Amino acid sequence: MSKPIIQFSKASFGFPGRIALEEISLEIMEGEFIGIIGPNGSGKTTLLRALLGLIPPVSGQVQIFDCACEKLRCHHRARIGYLPQKDRVDPDFPVTVFEAVLMGRFSSIGLLRRPSRRDNEIARHALDEVGMADYADRSLGHLSGGQQQRIFIARALAQQPQVLLLDEPTTGVDMPTQQTILELIKKLHDTLRLTILLVTHDINMIVPFVNRLALLKTKLYAAAPPNEVLTKEILSQVYGTQIMVTEKGFVIVGDYHHA
Repeated sequence: MSKPIIQFSKASFGFPGRIALEEISLEIMEGEFIGIIGPNGSGKTTLLRALLGLIPPVSGQVQIFDCACEKLRCHHRARIGYLPQKDRVDPDFPVTVFEAVLMGRFSSIGLLRRPSRRDNEIARHALDEVGMADYADRSLGHLSGGQQQRIFIARALAQQPQVLLLDEPTTGVDMPTQQTILELIKKLHDTLRLTILLVTHDINMIVPFVNRLALLKTKLYAAAPPNEVLTKEILSQVYGTQIMVTEKGFVIVGDYHHA
């Protein structure tokens, strides 16, 4: 039976002048795949930053690997892979695909140490996991957006994490590529037995892949299997009245893009 790997206990997080997340209580089991949804400014990215130990709670507690989030040591951080929101890659930036993935090893070996043969093997294996081994010597900046995102996922995998945090991994790519990326993430979840938290606006697209959805808008409104969260009664508390849930569970929300 799986055990809790992340526990929020009435945890609040804030910045000067505002509370970003208020009294969040959420238990995530080892090996779960959680989709984190909510409108802009609802605290989704803050939740991930808290798990990286970057934002200590102003009240309550967060534990990951039985360690308070603000007290994570280097060996704890190395067990958390993180894919931030995608930035544009300069096509002239002089880095190869393999070099970009190898950067994922720095949290384990340190910035001033040379990668070992084992580190190189791990980076190449991570490339193989995402189906990009043949691109190792290519320039990162010359790849398509979807290919670059696979490389960034490989970089996170090179840490050999137990927990993988993904912030809007399908942003900026077309819909078929979004589907391909999500299928890849699901495959990695199943084969590597990762615990995954994925922040997204694309509610409908992630439903087939996740175990649960966590619905945020400063507070946690629901954390349950998709069919229990994607009801008009629950979603309208966060998105307001401009919402429609079809008979097949497809969600359409006002001016937001969720398809």
